[in-house]
Amino acid sequence: MGGDHAPNNEVSGALLALQQLGAQVDITLVGRSGEIAPLLPATSASIRVVHAEDVIGMGDEASSILKTRQQSSLYIGLALMRDGHADAFVSGGNTGAVMASATMMCGRIKGVSRPTIGSFFPTKNVRPSLVLDVGANVESKPRFMADYAVMGSVYYKLIMGVDRPTVGLLNVGEEEEKGTEATRETYALLKMKSDLNFVGNVEGRDILSGGVDVIVCDGFEGNIVLKFAESVLVFLKARFRAFAERGPLQKLTMAAFRPILKTVLRDMDYQEYGGVPLLGINGVVIIGHGSSSPKAIANMIRRAVDVVRLDVNGHIQRALAAPQPPETT
Repeated sequence: MGGDHAPNNEVSGALLALQQLGAQVDITLVGRSGEIAPLLPATSASIRVVHAEDVIGMGDEASSILKTRQQSSLYIGLALMRDGHADAFVSGGNTGAVMASATMMCGRIKGVSRPTIGSFFPTKNVRPSLVLDVGANVESKPRFMADYAVMGSVYYKLIMGVDRPTVGLLNVGEEEEKGTEATRETYALLKMKSDLNFVGNVEGRDILSGGVDVIVCDGFEGNIVLKFAESVLVFLKARFRAFAERGPLQKLTMAAFRPILKTVLRDMDYQEYGGVPLLGINGVVIIGHGSSSPKAIANMIRRAVDVVRLDVNGHIQRALAAPQPPETT
């Protein structure tokens, strides 16, 4: 119920996911049943509705949800997952509220200092790069970012099928001594993790170049990168439309190249990735864009299925429990 176009897009996306995934998934829609039920076809046996009267808005404080908003779709949906009635929770609502509530209600995986949100970015190569954190923690301590690297590496390995994904630390230069005190301390921690394929510092231009699989950064910088990247597709589409409006010749040129442009720009569309995982909590939570289309909702559900099926959380717990070499002074 928390998305910009809820519950219409959520219901349409759930139905689309059922068409694509079939018997792999059973979906529970949590929200105001009076608004949801009329949108469902009579034959949707794989979808059930759990009523939740309250709705968390974008301006609601996360700290109030556990105490005063227990009848909200967010609280009830997370409780269903926490109590074993669902394997995953998917939401296009208030990101901060989802993250804080999931952490408090479900707890963290043993060994995780802070949960993180990771997002895939297209690159000039075949496979994308994974940037994390992209907004879960706007002030990240070095040990937080070291955990992001481990969780991101595990997630990338399982989702992308890459045995030893490369890991880089986002910085203002490639030299080890560059950056803030926090990035220098993070560099030292990552260098000591023998299980990571750490390649050192990387710069902003490396995100789209595809030279590094997993890129770790503070949530403040990561969220700025994410929001900028989301704006690029909108900007390019606007420029293409403006070019087509210059005259008949330009319009024909754009029409001829439209299939190619559509293919090239598809990887830049957030709808293709659906949502981003909240890594590090005891449960599977996928957070989507507030304006998620039905296609994006369906892809969020598909991503949730992948995370459950691949046991991402189990692999993260085992990776963080692995013995590390002692710190050096």
